[in-house]
Amino acid sequence: MVSQEQRRRQLAREKFLRQQQRRTSARRRTRTRNAVIAAVVGVVVAGGATAYATGAFKSDGKKAEAGAGATPSATPTSKAPDPCEKPAEGQVKSLTWKKEPAVTIDKSAAYTMKMATTCGDIDIALKASAAPHTVNSFDFLAGKGYFDHTKCHRLTTNGIYVLQCGDPTAKGDGGPGYTLPDENLKDTSLKGNVYPAGTIAMANTGQKHTGGSQFFLVYQDSQLPPSYTPFGTISKSGLTVLKKIAGAGESTGQGDGAPNATVVINKLTVTKS
Repeated sequence: MVSQEQRRRQLAREKFLRQQQRRTSARRRTRTRNAVIAAVVGVVVAGGATAYATGAFKSDGKKAEAGAGATPSATPTSKAPDPCEKPAEGQVKSLTWKKEPAVTIDKSAAYTMKMATTCGDIDIALKASAAPHTVNSFDFLAGKGYFDHTKCHRLTTNGIYVLQCGDPTAKGDGGPGYTLPDENLKDTSLKGNVYPAGTIAMANTGQKHTGGSQFFLVYQDSQLPPSYTPFGTISKSGLTVLKKIAGAGESTGQGDGAPNATVVINKLTVTKS
C-alpha cells in the first residue's frame, strides 16, 4: 500500500517533470543554443517539513540541458577567501567537430582522467566498459587540449551539490559540436535516484542522447533523475578538492552560481593504464 509520504514524493517528482518540460520548451524557443541542465525541484523529505531546493545547470550543444553525504552546507553570508591559485598561462582553444569521433578506446582496459586545476588535482577512474562513447569522447577531446585553461562555471551548494565544468565559453552554452548517446543509466551506484558523492556525470538537455562536453562532479549525495550518464568515480583526494571549492561558496549567495573559488582546469589528461 502506498503511504501518504510516498504519494507526496511521487507528486513532487511528477511536478518536477512537468516543470522541466515547460522550461526546456521555453529555452528552446528563445535561445539558439539551449544550455540548461535539469532542475531539481521540491522533493519532500520525511515529515514534510523541508524540501530539496531547486537547482538548474547549463549544458552544451544545440539541444543541451542536464542536470554531488553530510547535511547541506549553509550559504555563506559573505564571500569567502579564494582558496585556489592563479591559472597557468595559456588560452582556451575554440574547437568544434561535426560528428562524434569514432570509438577507438579499448573497452576492456582501465582509463583514468586527471584534472589538474588551480585548486588541486582531481583524479577520476573512468568507466570505459560501461560508458565507452563518453570515455572515448573525453580521451579524444583531452588529446586536442579542448579542456585546457577552461573555467568550471557553475557551483550548487543547496539541494544538489555539484561543480559543473567542460564549457570552453564558461557561459554554460558551449560544446564540441556533436552530441553523445546516454550510457550507463542503470549503474549500480545510482540508488533511489541519488547520484552519490564521488560521481562524475554528463550534463544534457533533459532529452535523450544530448550530452556534449559539459559534465558535473558530485561532492555530496544529490537526488537527480537517473538521466545523466555516470562515467567515472572521483578519488578521495579529488573529493577533498571539491569540498574546498564548495566551502568558498558561489557568487549569488543563493546556492547556485559561479564558484567564488577560481576553478580553472590548467590541464586535463586521459590515460590508459
